[in-house]
Amino acid sequence: MTTTAPALPPARRLPAAAWGHVLLAEARMVVRDTSGLVVPIGMPTLLLLVNGLGDAGRQRLPGGATVMDAIVMPLTVTMVVALVGVVNMPSFLAAYRKHGILRGLAVTPARPSTILVAQMVVSLAQVVVGVTLMTAVGVAFLGVGLPQRAWWALAVGALTVLAMYGVGTSVAAVAPTVNAALALGLVAFFVMLALGGGFGPVAQLPDALATVGAAMPYGAGNAALAQAWTGEAPDARHLAVLAVWAVVSGGLAARLFRWT
Repeated sequence: MTTTAPALPPARRLPAAAWGHVLLAEARMVVRDTSGLVVPIGMPTLLLLVNGLGDAGRQRLPGGATVMDAIVMPLTVTMVVALVGVVNMPSFLAAYRKHGILRGLAVTPARPSTILVAQMVVSLAQVVVGVTLMTAVGVAFLGVGLPQRAWWALAVGALTVLAMYGVGTSVAAVAPTVNAALALGLVAFFVMLALGGGFGPVAQLPDALATVGAAMPYGAGNAALAQAWTGEAPDARHLAVLAVWAVVSGGLAARLFRWT
């Protein structure tokens, strides 16, 4: 005699109130991990103060913009988005898989994708808080200017978030363990950082490495955000790089992501 496994309940649309409960629960879990809040909320302001308390940040570049506006602010924003999207978020998702949270959600109306969306929303909120706090401190005490092309800066920021979150979700999709997710995320982060200007001007890199860095979301996001901050329209190539990374990595993650 053979038996068949019971079918999963049909998927149902999650009510708006239930989405609120999921987001609130996710936010509480993130807040309890106090050390995890240091990166998105504390690090931007700390990096800004380290670079802005001396005279170097107030020096003007040939185009007239200060070092703070042209280099430090866009670099810090891009760095925080990359850390949260490529390092923090994959480790959270891998931990949920390890402890069976995603598998448990598979038999509820919520479905595992709910926790994925909630984690993205909560982590994005951390980035917004951190960047807003950093910008407020910079404007109030360090003479930092707001982006001269604010709408372009917001558009570049949104594309950078999509690209970095796509990369991060891809890392979570292929990482078999929490430690593997953290290791892969850190490797991806530092490779992008090294080739995208995080350790020194891109102009000092060999041409081949600079080309590779410009084709990565960190380098493209940093360059495009710097242009918007100093009053230029972002280069279409940078925007295209971010869009391609967002679409390709997001599609790859959707195809490969394991819920159990």
